[in-house]
Amino acid sequence: MFEEGPAGADSVFGGEQGELFPDASLPDELVGYRGPAACQIAGITYRQLDYWARTGLVVPTVRSAQGSGSQRLYSFKDVLVLKVVKRLLDTGVSLQNIRVAVDHLRRRGVRDLARITLFSDGTTVYECTSPEEVVDLLQGGQGVFGIAVSGAIREISGTIHEFPAERADGVEVPVDDELTQRRKARNAG
Repeated sequence: MFEEGPAGADSVFGGEQGELFPDASLPDELVGYRGPAACQIAGITYRQLDYWARTGLVVPTVRSAQGSGSQRLYSFKDVLVLKVVKRLLDTGVSLQNIRVAVDHLRRRGVRDLARITLFSDGTTVYECTSPEEVVDLLQGGQGVFGIAVSGAIREISGTIHEFPAERADGVEVPVDDELTQRRKARNAG
């Protein structure tokens, strides 16, 4: 979904990974979450998920459906975009404008996502990367709301470990023991 450099996820998050993912456990690109788990994490219905996948709004990047009975697998980044789409819909932004915003996010790449906040007046979606931009938006006289993508990342990373994940290549994803899960929960919250 989002573009990454050739070095992969570790270099993409760089120094921010320690801030956003305190336990340094960002799943690799082969780890994914089935539709029902992605829905619960992002707070959407399975019907929305299916529609968005069929129309190309948010497609699973780990594994797409390959005929009847196959399971789509959504990456962490896919679930993050699902969460952002849900929040934009909840504030009244049209699906057409959300598609434009999602396309913009895809072009930005992962590195900048934690640093941006999306704003909308209910019609248009704006991006903010500095306090000066917020001031400029508010001078227009229209009320706006913000969605801090980094907040959605933290929110998802705090709950995503509660759901079963699987790898597209069939290798088993290690499951943390109870003590490790408690440590992660304490560090995240």
